[in-house]
Amino acid sequence: MKKHILPAIKLTVVMILFFAVLYPLVVWGIAQSAPNSGKGEIIEHNGKKHYANIGQSFSEDRYFWSRPSAVDYNAGGSGGSNKGASNEEYLAEVQVRIDTFLLHNPEVKKNQIPVDLVTASGSGLDPDFSVQAAKVQIKRIAKIRNIDEAKLNQLIEEHTEKPLWGLFGPEKINVLKLNIALDELK
Repeated sequence: MKKHILPAIKLTVVMILFFAVLYPLVVWGIAQSAPNSGKGEIIEHNGKKHYANIGQSFSEDRYFWSRPSAVDYNAGGSGGSNKGASNEEYLAEVQVRIDTFLLHNPEVKKNQIPVDLVTASGSGLDPDFSVQAAKVQIKRIAKIRNIDEAKLNQLIEEHTEKPLWGLFGPEKINVLKLNIALDELK
C-alpha cells in the first residue's frame, strides 16, 4: 500500500502547485502585458464606460442593431438558451425577431436577414456581428439619419476586422465601435 499511496500524494502535491499556483501566475503575467492589463477594452462615450468585448443592446432604428442575447446582455450570467432548432418556443422567439426586423426594415426580404441578427450566440454576449448583418441595415439608418449609403458602406469597411492571420474565423464588426463611429459621423 505504501508503494501506491506515497507516489499518489507526491503527484497530488505537484499538480496542486502547478495548477493552483504556477499556471495562474503565468496566465496573470501574460495578461499584464496585454492592453489594459487584461481587463478588457474599455471605451468611454458620452460619459459612460462600455466594454468593447461584451455585447451591448442596440435596438433604436438610428443604430446598427446588435445580435440578440439569451441572457439580456447580463455579463454576470453568460450563457445560451440551450434550446434546439426543433424547440417550438425557440422557433417562436426567432420568428418574433424576424418579424420585428422586417417591420423596421421593410425593404429587406426575409431570406436576406443574416442569422446572427435573429439568433443569440452561445455566450449571449457576443459583441460582434457579420459584415452582412451591418450591410442589411444600411437603408434604414441612412434614411433615419439622412446620411448617404456610400458613407455607411465606407464606415462598415473601416470597422471590419479581418480573420486572424487571414485564415481563422470570419470577417466581423464590433457593434459598439461601429455605433460610436456612426454617432461621430458628420
